[in-house]
Amino acid sequence: MTERPILFSAPMVRALLAGTKTQTRRILAAARLSHVQIEENDDGKPWPWMYDGERDADHWFSCHLGKPGDRLWVREAWRTVAEMDPIPPRLLTPAHRIWFEADRPHQTGHGRLRASMHMPRRFSRITLEVTGVRVERLQDISDADAIAEGLDVLAGVGAIYGIKGTTNWSDDPRQAYRSLWESINGPDSWAANPWVWVVEFKRVKAAA
Repeated sequence: MTERPILFSAPMVRALLAGTKTQTRRILAAARLSHVQIEENDDGKPWPWMYDGERDADHWFSCHLGKPGDRLWVREAWRTVAEMDPIPPRLLTPAHRIWFEADRPHQTGHGRLRASMHMPRRFSRITLEVTGVRVERLQDISDADAIAEGLDVLAGVGAIYGIKGTTNWSDDPRQAYRSLWESINGPDSWAANPWVWVVEFKRVKAAA
């Protein structure tokens, strides 16, 4: 079993904690290379592939987030006490008070905001186990998968989908996910319809 870090925004951390987010999509960077193709692998699934002319061999790409059975530990934006603001993360210990930005509002005494990429493993509170990995075009996402990306659902006359704290709500979960994707990746990122890794996971409960 391999562990890897993964970054999530505050709204997605809240969805992970609520159990409503069980998938994430990340752009398949290799697909930007002209010689990379999407072919069916031995399991009959679309998968990124490259022919190595120098070695006369096929090369199948592996997902940078791992394979089923591997684990992901979540990095999120955080703070510690103001007195520790000059101290780099590597010198902080679990004895220091930590506030997670996803849990705002905070009590008084917290310090400056620290980026998720600077969160040490020892402060991570969420561990995920990868249960499935595949590739697909971004716009091929289904309604069910869009909801599994962590959308909130407001019941009423039908259902309205979106992310709490935003104004991008829709009765179409795919359109709601499109708004979420573009808020993270830019206004033209949905139209580009890139190949993406689809990583499915479940939360690993901490030992009692």
